[in-house]
Amino acid sequence: MSARILVAQPLTAEAFSPFGTVIDKTEVAPRPMNAGRARRFHDLAEVAVLGEESTVVIGHVEAEPYAVPLVVGLVERHPLGAQAFVPLDASPFLVVVCPDEEGHPGRPQAFLTAPGQGVCYAVGTWHGVLTPIGACQDFLVIDRGGPGQNLEEHVFDKPWTVVLPELRQVG
Repeated sequence: MSARILVAQPLTAEAFSPFGTVIDKTEVAPRPMNAGRARRFHDLAEVAVLGEESTVVIGHVEAEPYAVPLVVGLVERHPLGAQAFVPLDASPFLVVVCPDEEGHPGRPQAFLTAPGQGVCYAVGTWHGVLTPIGACQDFLVIDRGGPGQNLEEHVFDKPWTVVLPELRQVG
């Protein structure tokens, strides 16, 4: 049985656009605020929420690192709201996403963030779990609160393995 290998690609706005928005302040011109003592990078991503009595909530996650190569056996999606992950330091993390194919995840794609980049998964986007690498990492998480079932999970019949480009093995 051959392994199903994904090589993580650099996270870019164009490559990630089918799945959501890259949160990257280098892509937005700052505007001054607080009498010029602060710079605001406004409108980096929209966190859409669906359903009555839904709200946008902000949480803080302390995440332990994963080993690479990373085995991906499960993905999830949130049908009632977008979900944004904003790192609180410059460490990279892995992002795994899948296109939707008639209600099921298609072939995954893997991305490696650049320092300071975050992501906002669009409503209903299949994605892997929060995956820091190398060290523990803290994130602000912005997503939906309120009533309704906002989590679907899918277990792959055969897992995928994500490697970093320099770890890719030919053979």
